[in-house]
This record gives sequence, structure tokens and C-alpha cells, in this order.
Amino acid sequence: MKKAVRLCFILLTGLVLITGCASSKKVTETTPIQDLKAPEWVMKGSGAFGGEKGKVFYGVASASRMQNLSLMRTAADNRARNEVAKVFQFYTASLMKDYAASTVAGDPNATSEEQHVEQAIKTVTSMTLSGVEVVDHWQNPATQELFALARLDLDSFKDNFDKMQTLDKKVKDYIRENADRMHEELEKEEAKRGPQQ
Repeated sequence: MKKAVRLCFILLTGLVLITGCASSKKVTETTPIQDLKAPEWVMKGSGAFGGEKGKVFYGVASASRMQNLSLMRTAADNRARNEVAKVFQFYTASLMKDYAASTVAGDPNATSEEQHVEQAIKTVTSMTLSGVEVVDHWQNPATQELFALARLDLDSFKDNFDKMQTLDKKVKDYIRENADRMHEELEKEEAKRGPQQ
């Protein structure tokens, strides 16, 4: 009787182990990234976001299939910084477009226009990229693709304006006064698009 109970127990244990192994999914290159418990920022992608850490610009990028892990990390980091640059260039262009105006003073033939908008975009973008920092990494266990998260803080961006020598005082003042509003508008646009796949 004891042998029969022991045999049943062994068979049952074996059956549970076999069933457990058969039901666990194998991680492959085609496993959806959501199933791999990727961090939220990997799924969200690049953009302008607000939250507990204030208003920030995020850039998400990746690198893969490199034997040299240091080189792969550097490539992912640089690509993430470049993604911040793209988001920030769009933000700055929107801010400058909002600033660019033609003013008519009484006489319809007498107008005043700002002519330094494009230069301001380039100058602001170049200046702020020095403040971008890579704040996180995640590696896909199925493909070994390495993701990097870069960040540019809006408050730091505004604080750095006093260091800028090439921008007109009117442009600096306008950007300082309207940076938060434009970030909020860009954040709303990002929210409409939803998570990037």
C-alpha cells in the first residue's frame, strides 16, 4: 500500500512538473516587449512629459547586435540624447513660431518683424543639449537590445538662459515667460498620440 501511495505521489509530482514546464512561455526574439516587463519609459517613448519630477523632455532609443557592450551602451546613450534633441527642436520651433510676429503700428505700411527666429532655434537647441543626461537603461532579455533613457529638465533649461550671449534680450524674455505654457501644449499633443509602439 505504501508503495502504491508513493508511486501515485511520484507520478502526480511528475505530472505537475511537466504541466508547469509546458505552460511557461519561452522568451524569443518575437516575444512582445510588454510581456518582458519592460519599464514604462520604454513603452512610452520620447516626448515632453510632466509629473512628480517636474516638466522634462525625454528621449528613448536603443542599440543592439554589438559584441562590444561598452560601444553598444554609448550608441544607445547617444541615440537617446539625439531623441531629446528632436523633441526639443520641435518644442523650440513651436516656441519661436509662437514668438515670431509682425507688428503694425498705426500706419499699415510700417511694420516691425523679428528676423532672428531661426538663429534662436539653433542657439537654444545647441545650448540645452549640454544639459541632457542619461538616467536609465534596460536590456531586452530576448534580443539583448539595450535601451537608454535621456532626460532634459525644463527648469534647468530656463536657468541656463543667462549664460546665452547670442540671443536677443526680447527672445530670451519671451522664452522664459512662455516655456511652461509651450511645454504643456507639447505634453498635450504627446498624450493625444498615445504610447509609441
